[in-house]
Amino acid sequence: MMIPFNKPYLSGKETTYIEQAVKSGKISGNGAFTQKCQQFFQDKYGFKKCLLTTSCTDALEMAAILLNIKPGDEVIMPTYTFVSTALAFVRQGAFIKFVDSRADHPGMDEESVESLITPKTKAIIVVHYAGVACNMDHIMQLATKHKLWVVEDAAHAIDSFYKGKPLGGIGHLGCFSFHETKNLQCGEGGMLVINHANFEKRAEIIWEKGTNRAEFFRGEVNKYGWVDIGSSFLPSDLLAAFLWAQLENLDDIQQRRIKIWNEYNQNLTNWAEKQHVCLPYMPEYATNNAHMFYLVCNGIEQRTALINKLKEQGVLSVFHYLSLHKSPYYSAKYSGDDLINSDRYSDCLLRLPMYYELDSDEIKRICDTINNF
Repeated sequence: MMIPFNKPYLSGKETTYIEQAVKSGKISGNGAFTQKCQQFFQDKYGFKKCLLTTSCTDALEMAAILLNIKPGDEVIMPTYTFVSTALAFVRQGAFIKFVDSRADHPGMDEESVESLITPKTKAIIVVHYAGVACNMDHIMQLATKHKLWVVEDAAHAIDSFYKGKPLGGIGHLGCFSFHETKNLQCGEGGMLVINHANFEKRAEIIWEKGTNRAEFFRGEVNKYGWVDIGSSFLPSDLLAAFLWAQLENLDDIQQRRIKIWNEYNQNLTNWAEKQHVCLPYMPEYATNNAHMFYLVCNGIEQRTALINKLKEQGVLSVFHYLSLHKSPYYSAKYSGDDLINSDRYSDCLLRLPMYYELDSDEIKRICDTINNF
């Protein structure tokens, strides 16, 4: 039987809570379950204000609007990331300055950021790849020095920390994903975290289609109207009900995923050293939320052969991002240096199956196949 790359976790209460939401008569956005989920994150992680969205892409688009990104503005971000990181800012007219990955980790090379800053730079978009924190002290120091905004793309980074601080809560804005491939999921979903007081009121207006509707329903204004730009970024309360069943089991999910991650690491360390393959690197300032376990092969030929070998043994493994600066859409616009580390990860990185129900026998089967490769 094929071992899939991903299998969404289900607590068993998702449909119970969806039924509760349906029977409440309130299934559009910003209902009771939406508010419960938002409050959960504010209480558990100390986030200043949270707004659920229909995707992390939506959260990033809200961030780009909040920062007043306009044509001619420059935004710095890693090239080894999902297209949404760039798309949200490109849609506002920004020019993207791409940063290479680190040699020891697919995350952005923080030391390369300052050389890309110009008078046109408006923001730095940090991506915490595989849930492993970037050096946020360095990034925030640069932001203060050059008067820039920082957005954390924390799509991978739920329940992960930098020096004890939760990721998504350090930059001025944070964006999370609850896509079915993430540690917590509701099929499609996301969240914007607002860490700067200047953005709180406007974020809610943008979230509610450019209206002050949320203030009206709280009784803070006697009528509501169109006061700004925005869109329908808030999800149905049915999605929030599904997510609530996941949040109740966060600690259990995380403990199980970390156990799986550790089994992979223990079983593959010797093989990786002999084959000159790199396993995930964890800086001392970062925690591991076990979002993924990956190998960095020594070439595209080795990776392709390993993918095929695993598939022969009934195991689905997958590679990851292609460097955005080389994408068909953006390559003609890019005029910077070669970004060799990102290109290396595009060619060499391989992700192994990672999901709650993956058992020790299946992990052994995966690891045995790799150890015999």
